[in-house]
Amino acid sequence: MSWAVEEWKEGLSPRVLQKIHELESQVDKLKKERQQRQFQLETLEAALQKQKQKVVESEKNEAATLKRENQSLMELCDNLEKAKQKISHDLQAKESQVNIQSGQLNSSKKDIERLEQELKR
Repeated sequence: MSWAVEEWKEGLSPRVLQKIHELESQVDKLKKERQQRQFQLETLEAALQKQKQKVVESEKNEAATLKRENQSLMELCDNLEKAKQKISHDLQAKESQVNIQSGQLNSSKKDIERLEQELKR
């Protein structure tokens, strides 16, 4: 088959044959360069896809971590709010006891003063 490919060159001058040979060499060189660039492109695309996958996985992991952290913080806030309400309730109960005891103290002071007055008479 190569003889048929070369047949069209018969009868051409050596200068033209040299130019054809140079062009064919240049075509071969360009084909090889194109193959190398195509390989580089495919390699870079594969690396890009791999990097994209890493980014997606990283973002998924970060989102899951943030979701867990957010849930934990919400639970902590709920627990703190419950503790605050309990402390507030306990404080109100103690203030009520203090008020009752303060009233009793005032009543006892008045009784003491009255008794002291009676003793002085």
